[in-house]
Amino acid sequence: MRKLYLSCILALMCTISGAAQETFRNPVINADVPDISVCKVADTYYMVSTTMHLMPGAPIMKSKDMINWEVVSYVFDRIDDGDRYNLIDGQTVYGQGQWASSIRYHMGKFYVWFTANGAPGKGFLFSAEKAEGPWTLVSRPPHMHDGSLFFDEDGKVYMFCENGHLIELRPDITGKLEGGLDKQLFERDAEERGALLEGSSVIKHNGKYYLCMISMKWGVPGRVRREVCYRADRIEGPYEKHVILETPFESYGGVGQGSLVGDDQSDLGWKALIFQDRGGIGRTPCMMQVTWVDGWPMCGELNAGVDKNDVEACLNPKNYHIPNDMTKAHPSPKGYIGSDEFNLPAEALNKMYKPTYHARTGLSIYWQWNHNPIDEAWSLTERPGYMRLKTARIVDNLNVAPNTLTQRMFAPACTGAVSIDISKMKDGDICGFAAYNGDSGVLRIVKKGGKTMLQLTEEKSVFKQPRNIDRVDVEVLAEVPIKTKVVYLKIHGDFNPGRDMASFSYSLNGTDWQSIGREVKMVFDYQRHFMGTKFAIFNYATKKLGGYVDVDWFHFEEK
Repeated sequence: MRKLYLSCILALMCTISGAAQETFRNPVINADVPDISVCKVADTYYMVSTTMHLMPGAPIMKSKDMINWEVVSYVFDRIDDGDRYNLIDGQTVYGQGQWASSIRYHMGKFYVWFTANGAPGKGFLFSAEKAEGPWTLVSRPPHMHDGSLFFDEDGKVYMFCENGHLIELRPDITGKLEGGLDKQLFERDAEERGALLEGSSVIKHNGKYYLCMISMKWGVPGRVRREVCYRADRIEGPYEKHVILETPFESYGGVGQGSLVGDDQSDLGWKALIFQDRGGIGRTPCMMQVTWVDGWPMCGELNAGVDKNDVEACLNPKNYHIPNDMTKAHPSPKGYIGSDEFNLPAEALNKMYKPTYHARTGLSIYWQWNHNPIDEAWSLTERPGYMRLKTARIVDNLNVAPNTLTQRMFAPACTGAVSIDISKMKDGDICGFAAYNGDSGVLRIVKKGGKTMLQLTEEKSVFKQPRNIDRVDVEVLAEVPIKTKVVYLKIHGDFNPGRDMASFSYSLNGTDWQSIGREVKMVFDYQRHFMGTKFAIFNYATKKLGGYVDVDWFHFEEK
């Protein structure tokens, strides 16, 4: 009977997945969207991800099919937990800040919980009646690493965190419940000993509790990162383990950490959104079906030739693959990356384009600032149709420059271009356009001694702990004198397998483009920015304040 039931389920799911495979190619978001948490309300999926040092942060995305996503809000505008969020005295929160959020819908409200890594190391809990916001800060609970918020049917609230730890929370979710459950749920078996086990995501299905986590173990031949699942009849255990996803998927080293979403009472229609590290572009979400086999949520499509009636074979994660129709393009980034003409004042934007634009500022929802912005040093209204970036602080490198404006880059290839009026720069000012990360390729305009130069530089940041900048090593790869008031800068990112390179060009009239310098390698580095490469528009002063630039437009194209 069990084999017949399994066969029927697999046949139905293969039919569903076959139809889905004709419509999309993984990764469904081929850009940096890590540490994803997903919930479903009615017929809509909602996701939150990690943006660490970028502001506004904790983007909320929604989708009807878990394939095509759009940003609809951010949970917070800024974090005011000390000078490091403001880039004061070389202090930064690169690779820290908002981290590994958990989104839940309970009793008519959305909740987002996340930890803030680094001192003071406290969490945040926000709530909203609509995913579009406004979001309200509810509490600052203690630090709980990679937590998954869970509302049980008996009204109790829990946090699954660390590497299999359970903490019972107060009913108002302001912190730990005194005298409540606080225990390690299991000891690692021999296979998981020495592995990085984190990224908790919890579901309850048919009365059982399922804790899903990423497992990474370096230096073991043939061992890729994978998703493991711990299952129990009672929330406090005992728990048993099974591997539910293990595939190199295009040889990037495995897929792990994300969410499983479906109907608690049915085995049908379940899906998983789980990310994969893919080099310089960052960490990219992959969507796949979930098939329940003997009470375990197996992720992916069953390989051809596997006997659907063989339960043991269907419980082997290596018999599954991630759907990927190579004849199709990756889903469009239209909902989370895009061009901007900066062509309407904030008042009109708020009325006409909400929620495509930030309700408070009128800035396109695609943009995020590097660390907290200095609001009085940028404007969309002082020169209508332009983004004005004023120098706000005297600094000596891009990594500590305030008001750097960023967007994600997109794989397998993309191009971004900007038009900048540089006529109001002061001596010592540096502005431009970058493929930005711990190692950056930077097209920068330098005003010095009455001369204006366009430089292509490779800039490698050297960090000292905790995440502060020690120095930035700058190599000038090419230099061109500039005499025009307006410059046009272009960056092409090639994130095809084995590439991760950025190339650069410029124009003095917006029509005739000239390549400059050489390609620069884009590197994903968890010890510094811990992010995929970003487009970045910047302007900072090295000598005195008072200068500014006006950005006419940013044009994005996926290629």
